[in-house]
Amino acid sequence: MGRLRFTKMHGLGNDYVYVDCFCQPKPDGSALARVVSPRRTGIGSDGVILILPSATADCRMEMYNADGSRGEMCGNGIRCVGKYVYERGLSKNNPLRVETDAGVKTLYLSVQNGRVGSVTVDMGEPILGAHAIPVKVDHSPVVRHPIAVAGEELEFTAVSMGNPHCVLIVPDVAIAPVQRVGPLLEHHPLFPSRVNVEFVEVAAPDILRMRVWERGSGETDACGTGACAAVVAASLLGLAGRTAQVHLRGGVLQIEWREQDNRVYMTGPAEEVFDGELVWPRAA
Repeated sequence: MGRLRFTKMHGLGNDYVYVDCFCQPKPDGSALARVVSPRRTGIGSDGVILILPSATADCRMEMYNADGSRGEMCGNGIRCVGKYVYERGLSKNNPLRVETDAGVKTLYLSVQNGRVGSVTVDMGEPILGAHAIPVKVDHSPVVRHPIAVAGEELEFTAVSMGNPHCVLIVPDVAIAPVQRVGPLLEHHPLFPSRVNVEFVEVAAPDILRMRVWERGSGETDACGTGACAAVVAASLLGLAGRTAQVHLRGGVLQIEWREQDNRVYMTGPAEEVFDGELVWPRAA
């Protein structure tokens, strides 16, 4: 057994344990996430993000949910990767390019006195094709599609931002059945790769309120890709414009779905909490 150094970081309360694999061997991310994520018996996090060298970008990000499952992309997580890489001197490029399982993303860092305060991420074009999301529906885009769950008939709009999202419009997000309906939709047979579920209240054309049930982690304080999916879905439904503030339990993200290039841009903060080390691999 040895010592594994880590850094706890969060974006709007969506927190992860980050491991710098530039300077230490890469651990088993799935096993590590299952050990460190529990709030009472571990460090406490929504999962683990490994920061690795990349042959095509400034670094590579591998993301694991709290249950150990692999995630393609994490919007809040990638902002923290940008902060870590820049402030630790792994790359001083700005813009910074990060390789993910959903492709290479470009990050624009807001830097003052050598510290990264906020990050704008080019999240790419939203994926609206049913088979690419994926969702088992025979038409695209998947807008206002009916789904039966927990004895209720609901309607959802499906969007992928590198990972799949099921967006539900609700009248009041404060009383939305996140804990009851979220896990049922995550594992619904319509979604072969499981799905993140967004409960979205349209407060104004440029203000959305959102809670999220994340695939593999449960309800979290924020979800960057989910906020992007929410704006895309609300815009497709004619309920909101292409630029909006998304208010989450952990704070506010600014989302812009630009007409000129069809790409979604997300802006929000990144925060470091503490550094530490743990014995790894853990004794059986």
